[in-house]
Amino acid sequence: MAIKEQLPAVKAFLARQQGHFINGKAVPGSATDREDIRNPANGERIGTVARATPEEVEEAIASSHNAFKGAWAQTLPAEKERILYRFADLIEQHGEEIAQLETLQSGKLLTLSRMIEVGWAAQFLRYYAGWATKVAGQTLAPSIASANGEKYTAMTLREPLGVVFGIIPWNFPVMIPIWKLGAALATGNTALLKSASPTPFSLLRVAELGKEAGLPDGVLNVINGPGKLGDIIIPDKRIAKVSLTGSVRTGQIIAEEAMKANLKHVTLELGGKNAAGFLPDMSVQEIVDGMFEAGFMHTGQICAAAERFLVHSSQIDEVEEAIRERLAGIEAGDPMDEDAQFGPVATEDQYNKVLEAFATAKQEGDRFVVGGEAYDRIGYFVKPTVIRPKSLESTSWREEVFGPVATLATYETEEELIREMNDSPYGLTASVWTHDLSKALRLVPQVEAGTVWVNMHTIVDPGVPFGGAKGSGIGREYGSAFIEDYTELKSVMIRY
Repeated sequence: MAIKEQLPAVKAFLARQQGHFINGKAVPGSATDREDIRNPANGERIGTVARATPEEVEEAIASSHNAFKGAWAQTLPAEKERILYRFADLIEQHGEEIAQLETLQSGKLLTLSRMIEVGWAAQFLRYYAGWATKVAGQTLAPSIASANGEKYTAMTLREPLGVVFGIIPWNFPVMIPIWKLGAALATGNTALLKSASPTPFSLLRVAELGKEAGLPDGVLNVINGPGKLGDIIIPDKRIAKVSLTGSVRTGQIIAEEAMKANLKHVTLELGGKNAAGFLPDMSVQEIVDGMFEAGFMHTGQICAAAERFLVHSSQIDEVEEAIRERLAGIEAGDPMDEDAQFGPVATEDQYNKVLEAFATAKQEGDRFVVGGEAYDRIGYFVKPTVIRPKSLESTSWREEVFGPVATLATYETEEELIREMNDSPYGLTASVWTHDLSKALRLVPQVEAGTVWVNMHTIVDPGVPFGGAKGSGIGREYGSAFIEDYTELKSVMIRY
């Protein structure tokens, strides 16, 4: 075992009374209305965080709005770029501190926290920083006939929206808010973020680094508290946009509320029941490796992860045997152990949800290839599980679990493969696995998903837009496509 000792800076942070980050300073918040934050590896309390009061929410909205109209509007694009680059540098410089806070609060393997919540977060922030000086409109030549010798020209402007309210999930409490604040700030907006209740600490520390990087007060605010805070924030006229990464049901509620609030802009990156289809030219070992990559990173707690796996009927027996051998040998470990293979799910509620999904599968007559129970140890540890559903109408095949759970089914023809991959109201991601690139390129356009990977799954890049199709969302994160979702297009016509 190689359990990493907590840094003194981590211990000092956890010893402080944590609440919010508002108008450029840490706000301890209420001394009495607080929420316990627990380590999912052992259930022990590592600290508490305050729930925001209406007065604190008002201060956060007001300072965000004032900064949008004032200091941030007056900051030149090149200076915005430099501040965001410094911000990314500071995230890396304090990377071990951020990673340890993240692992303690979410149970994410420390190695994964370092890679994603630090490394990828800094990479994405630098990507956004580069766009701060490149947001541009167009010049246009209208086809308006001249009556008395006058001429016409036109142009478009890309203008920031205002205050962006970002609602953050608990599975990636640093990287996902970086997507939102990076997109907002690079395009001239300000950001007000609400952390997920179980995982507030790493983002609060990152917000402090934003101040150190040079962000003017109010440009980045972070509050904590229950989801009902959105009932106060979303209708507020000073909020121009809502950006959510979360469940499909939450997205539907947010969309309804945003439409009621004067057709407020939204970006909704939601979940689904993602599919991975393996063509029979893939070896059994390649299929098993692909299943593990697509379904079990971060114990399956990734919105883009696959939960539905389709294998040709000629290979199913060998695949079952190989995946059983692969997963049965995995031992759960303390996520602060640098050698750990598998960590806990992030919250007690999610732990119970996964176990309830197992119970439902058993009641409906599904067959468990491997797993299907909790580890016999303290903490929210669930064994990696593969289920053969009784039918493709089984709950296990239709509904998202968001845990280390894969459902496995067979197909006979490529037409059947595509039909079953698309037979879902959702469409966030999918993957096709084959050595025949020609065949892959013919199948990809038929798959109904916002992102389709070939011979890979879950891995993202800041230059490639990401978002859902069908019931899995509206709008796109990163790439250049984010500019359309974080700016207003204004047309200007001139007669001279």
